[in-house]
Amino acid sequence: MNDQAHPHRIDLAIIGGGAAGVMVALQALRHARHPLQLQLFEPASTLAEGIAYATRVPQHLLNVPAGRMSALPDQPADFIAYLRAVAAYPQDDDATLATRFVSRHHYAAYLRQRLSEAQQTSVAQLAVVQQPILALRRADDGLQLQFGDGRTASARQVVLACGNSVRPMPVAGADALPHEQVAEAWDYDGVRLLAGDDAIGIIGSGLSMVDSVLALSAAGQTGVIHVFSRHGLLPLPHAHGAPAEFDPQPLLALSLRGRMRALRQHARDAAARGIPWQSVMERIRPLGQALWQSLDAADQRRFLRHVARQWDVHRHRIDPDVHAHLRDAMRDGRLQQHRARLQGVVETEDGLQLAAHSAQDTLRHWHLGALVNATGVETRAGGLRNPLLRQLLAEGLARPGPHGLGVDSAPQGDRLLDADGTAHADIAVLGSLRIGTLWESLAVPELRQQAQNAARHAVQELEAAMP
Repeated sequence: MNDQAHPHRIDLAIIGGGAAGVMVALQALRHARHPLQLQLFEPASTLAEGIAYATRVPQHLLNVPAGRMSALPDQPADFIAYLRAVAAYPQDDDATLATRFVSRHHYAAYLRQRLSEAQQTSVAQLAVVQQPILALRRADDGLQLQFGDGRTASARQVVLACGNSVRPMPVAGADALPHEQVAEAWDYDGVRLLAGDDAIGIIGSGLSMVDSVLALSAAGQTGVIHVFSRHGLLPLPHAHGAPAEFDPQPLLALSLRGRMRALRQHARDAAARGIPWQSVMERIRPLGQALWQSLDAADQRRFLRHVARQWDVHRHRIDPDVHAHLRDAMRDGRLQQHRARLQGVVETEDGLQLAAHSAQDTLRHWHLGALVNATGVETRAGGLRNPLLRQLLAEGLARPGPHGLGVDSAPQGDRLLDADGTAHADIAVLGSLRIGTLWESLAVPELRQQAQNAARHAVQELEAAMP
């Protein structure tokens, strides 16, 4: 699928070849009615993986049931159809398969398969270019792209699908540690290589932590796994139950405090009828972005300070069997959770020593064989390490999103905003970069809709300008 050609005319440049970028390319191919020239720029050798779907560990599961993971908004059963075609989970009927949390490696293969099929039937042409884009500037003939090898090309429309950046490990001294004693949670092979008899520390207690625990366990970890976070909250499980029946629309008119009270009451009402609180969260799921955007700036700041982590563990849940694995490991002491403020880490003669203040403000020390950074996705504009994003922010072609999160984009639509707040008619942005504007912008239900909208807009603009 890779093609290193750089045609003189690029109609649509898609920057990023993870799940979001592949969805954009797939939709552009599906919507094109003229022979447009599309290019997808991705330095990695394999498309659709990014940091979420690159794992080969079979225990790493999707956190959403397979029946809700279609990449195509107009074909909600498409992922199930793919799993059937490749004979995955042959023991399941369609209804059972739709509720299963399948291994994540299936999803990248699914996206690549659908992209290949779209290439074969579309009148547009897609070239996949294994190059990073280091800069994007305006030029007389459109938008000028600077490739990693120094060459340049012009594009008429651009979609930024740069994916997720990893947060740096928030521990003083971590940068000085030996490479073989530190791993990023999304370096799946690197995490597995740490497994052994020594205790291992994981910094962060979210979904990335879950991946790391599963990978270490599968690789034969026998030493204790210590999990450190400031809040001490772990992901919660999905649950099967009857739907919660209430109208969520009135929540939009309430303050943050009023919403929290109302949701707690809805959860109590549901429990009284034998319905799990998870059904309440599912009921408000379609309003995720509207709930964020209808808060005023002060309440958004309160949410970020006081509610965000509670929201995350209730909203972004995990497979019940995975949750049971964590619970069992904690019960027998193989997994230990610590609510702590990290002080620093140093190398010793026989490992690492991590210092942290406990919840009781007592300074404690842990002797570890290695550390895993599982602090999750970098959302702060000032912390983004992608050279292209840093250039766009530095030169005023983009600005930080609300509260300094991601980059700013039009609330209704996907247009990137420049330093003055003016929308670029020819630059779209999607995914985690829109978190400050939308908050809910990471999961497949949001990504697939954003990808369809961005691709449709780009194709319509390009074809409307044709003679």
